[in-house]
Formats: sequence, C-alpha cells, structure tokens
Amino acid sequence: MIKSLAALALLAGSAAIAAAPKLPANIAHAAADPARKDDMAKDATRHGPEIIALASVKPGARVIDLIPGGGYWTRLFSGAVGASGHVYGIWPSEYVKVDDDEPGPYKTLAATYPNVTVLEQPAAQLAAPEKVDLVFTAQNYHDYPDKFMGPTDPAVLNKAVYEALKPGGAYLIVDHVAAAGSGMRDTDTLHRIDPAIVKTQVEKAGFRFVGASKLLANPADDHSKKVFDKTIRGHTDQFVYLFRKPA
Repeated sequence: MIKSLAALALLAGSAAIAAAPKLPANIAHAAADPARKDDMAKDATRHGPEIIALASVKPGARVIDLIPGGGYWTRLFSGAVGASGHVYGIWPSEYVKVDDDEPGPYKTLAATYPNVTVLEQPAAQLAAPEKVDLVFTAQNYHDYPDKFMGPTDPAVLNKAVYEALKPGGAYLIVDHVAAAGSGMRDTDTLHRIDPAIVKTQVEKAGFRFVGASKLLANPADDHSKKVFDKTIRGHTDQFVYLFRKPA
C-alpha cells in the first residue's frame, strides 16, 4: 500500500526530498482528527503529517511504529491507514525495563483504536504478524547500540526490518544529528547519531536510500549538547531518512 516513492520529487542535484505541497486526503483527515487536539499544537515543530506523507502511507497499509513513545505518530498512522489498515506499536522489552513511563499509557491509548496492536518483544527480534508496508522509528534508532538495549547491533535491527517489510516497503528513520564523522560515539551520552553511519548501516542491509528531508533541520544546533538540554530540547537538528526495500 506504499505508493511508488518515485513520485516524490528530489531536489535537483541533491538527495533532499521535496515536501509535498498538499497533504493526501487520508493524511489530512488523520491530522484533523479531534482526538489529536493536544498533538495539533506539536505539528508545527514535529511536522508529523508531512513526514508520514513522505512515505506515501495509504489507506489499508500495514505500519510498524517502533518504540512509539506517547503515541503522537501512532494516532496519525491509525487515521491514515484507516479501518482496512493496521498499526503495530512495538516496544523492545529491554526498553520497557528501563523506561516504563510510556508503555503503560501507550497501551491505554492503543486500546481506543481498533486498528492498533501493541507488541512487546526482544530488541533483536523485531517482527510483526504479517508483512508490513512501512517501518517507522523516531528518535530511537540511536538507542539500539547502547548497553540497555542489549546492546543490539544496528545490523541486526536493520536485517529484521528488511525481513518485516513487503517488497517495495519503506523504512523511515528520524533521529537527532550528531557531529559529522562521530559515527555511534554519542549514542549513549548525547543521544545523537551521525546520519552518515545510519545511511551506511541501512544500505548494507540491502535497502536503497531514497532521500532525506530537511523538515526537522535546525542549523542553530551545533550537535554538542545532550538532546535533553533545556536550551535545545524539542528543537534539535534531526535527520529524516527514507529507504526502500527493493521490489
């Protein structure tokens, strides 16, 4: 159900994805859901509707929302895929052990959506009951190589994502930018990761890099502060990378 990503215009001479000038009807409808009243105020900075539009999420699509936090993205995905689609909110059991503030409320939220299923599983064993059209994760890819997550080699995660997707399926990653050339050095300290290492790791798993969006870019962030620092929290420089499993 993920539309051909060739329809997404690439800016000439770059790998930057041009944001769609108008949201598709299903995503606009999801964004306007009254149940998202509190989330709507966050859209101006998080750009949720525009970001999921980059992956061309269609009615009927199957989506994995990996480490779904407070449910901001799940609410959007649920409305966008509609009654004929499904969203799997997946929590790694290692994550739940050290951060149990979000999974409980998330389960309560998910129970209000008939097309959302919550799964808890080992970080290294990502899987859904069926092949999916999109695997999405925001601000959590950098957690996998850290001790509390196993650690789990990102290569293991990316292989599992590849297997979970249908041919032609999309892998959309949003995360905090670390200094160029830093690799995974800052994942457990600043909670950031070098976008270049992410691209290399995901492509090594067999994915094709489609492009990057600047929707969450912030040139004022010098990448030296922890993402929870009050001077930058909520406004970090973030990359949005879109990959596709070959059809």
